[in-house]
Amino acid sequence: MSDATKEAAPKPAQKLPPYKLTSRLTHPEDSLVRVGQFAIGGPEFIVMAGPCSVEHDPQMLGTAWDVKLGGAHILRGGAFKPRSSPYSFQGLAEEGLKMLSKARELTGLSIVTEVMDSTDIDLVESYADILQVGARNSQNFSLLKRLSKSRKPVLLKRGLMNTVEEYLCSAEYLLAGGNDQVILCERGIRTFETSTRNTLDLSSVLAIKERTHLPVIVDPSHASGKAHYVPSLSRAALAVGADGLMIEVHCSPETALCDGEESLTPETFRELMRSLASLAPHFGRQISTVAPATPNLAEGQK
Repeated sequence: MSDATKEAAPKPAQKLPPYKLTSRLTHPEDSLVRVGQFAIGGPEFIVMAGPCSVEHDPQMLGTAWDVKLGGAHILRGGAFKPRSSPYSFQGLAEEGLKMLSKARELTGLSIVTEVMDSTDIDLVESYADILQVGARNSQNFSLLKRLSKSRKPVLLKRGLMNTVEEYLCSAEYLLAGGNDQVILCERGIRTFETSTRNTLDLSSVLAIKERTHLPVIVDPSHASGKAHYVPSLSRAALAVGADGLMIEVHCSPETALCDGEESLTPETFRELMRSLASLAPHFGRQISTVAPATPNLAEGQK
């Protein structure tokens, strides 16, 4: 075959992966998921923050104001809590949802909360702005099929032992059913390592964003299980190209009913947000919710 014939020969079509709608081959441009006044997947680096569990009004409202003033874009909190032990605190169910709704009303923050069962979708959907699917339900296909009919955005966490392809196939269930408002969340995977709660797979952010147009955020709290690791892992997530974070913050971590050891204090959260805001422009991002530091005039006059 001559060189001219070789050049004229059509290139074979690239085979689509099993996650067709989720793939960049069918949707090359990045997708944006709009929640309230913010778009996840664009230049704004989105931070979702709040307590692991909704415990009572003072805790929820206090923490909501703390993360709002610290610069969070979205409030997180669990009303239904899947726990490894049946004797652990399981959440307040609808009472917790009402507290989240009250916090949204007072602070203006949109809320993200987990839905665990298909029978609870209508209830959670009536309160939440984003419906979260936890790691344990990442391959609960009946739940994903039902959520694919929802008109609310869905935040899908990666399963404890999912490969990237398996994870994207889970996302495909949502898109195939008609819900294209999907946010992916890397929250660490189960490995042989025991020095952290899970192993945060930051390389998966690169692999996922190479393969899909959906926005990807990182949960360094559940990944590490240690509050003092969270700031460094958060900055690493920004550097590696994640579109945002989900961070646990509690007004009093030492009294938390769930995951206090991985929850930031409000003060630490504010410090982290300031550092992220200063770093974001170096990675083509911005955090518009954090006010720039103002000079101390009294210090300058000394």
